[in-house]
Amino acid sequence: MVVADLHAHTTNSDGEMTLEEIPAAARRAGVEAVAVTDHDRLHPELDAPTTERDGVTVVHGIELRVESPAGRVDLLGYGVRETPELADLVEHLQRDRVERGRAMVERVESRLGVDLDVTVEPGFGRPDLARAVVAVTDYEFDEVFDELIADGRPCYVSRDIPSFDDGRAILAEACALVGLAHPFRYEDPEAALTLTADLDAVERYYPYEFEPDVAPVAAAVEANDLLVTGGSDAHDHRLGRAGLDGDEWAAVRRRLPDPQDSSG
Repeated sequence: MVVADLHAHTTNSDGEMTLEEIPAAARRAGVEAVAVTDHDRLHPELDAPTTERDGVTVVHGIELRVESPAGRVDLLGYGVRETPELADLVEHLQRDRVERGRAMVERVESRLGVDLDVTVEPGFGRPDLARAVVAVTDYEFDEVFDELIADGRPCYVSRDIPSFDDGRAILAEACALVGLAHPFRYEDPEAALTLTADLDAVERYYPYEFEPDVAPVAAAVEANDLLVTGGSDAHDHRLGRAGLDGDEWAAVRRRLPDPQDSSG
């Protein structure tokens, strides 16, 4: 039974769910805790590492893409307290995301001969672009990625990202817990898992479209004394598709500040 869904995105980045909608979505899924992990961005309405909203524990998190020896991977930071270094990094990444988003919109419009009527603002991501394409064409959501905007496709534009060492160090100072996201989404999962030697956790539970052999994750957990995390990576309103059970959530919860604790 999923008690904690520790990977969800809101309209603050490229999700469809607002912060206010999280408690209701959590109750529908029978989930007690949700981590908001917007891409390269902190949620402006979350001013503490953890809060209680309508009986649901909301963890302030972030998903940060970094360049590592294993390629580009995503780090999940939980229990965020904003530091000057993290604020500067997020500001830089959001400027770059806006520039990249505008360039991709122009490429898609030129290639398809359409007007997407979309405004590129901070937090804009490729799912936003895909939804805009679906609204005015016959493309399906996944087709937009597969044919137009995935890495290597004709409308893709790369973006600036920090190194693994820099990103990890900044998150480690700002967050109570830093882990590797969805290891089996990378080209070389075992290489990505070697990075956990410098992390606190790994995302063990994730709604992959296939059934991975989790033995490498179990080995990394044991070798590096990691906590396990998990979540739905929700970009819509569906929570609870993956996450932690009660005991696993309790282990993570012990590492996070109490909601009433506002100290540094």
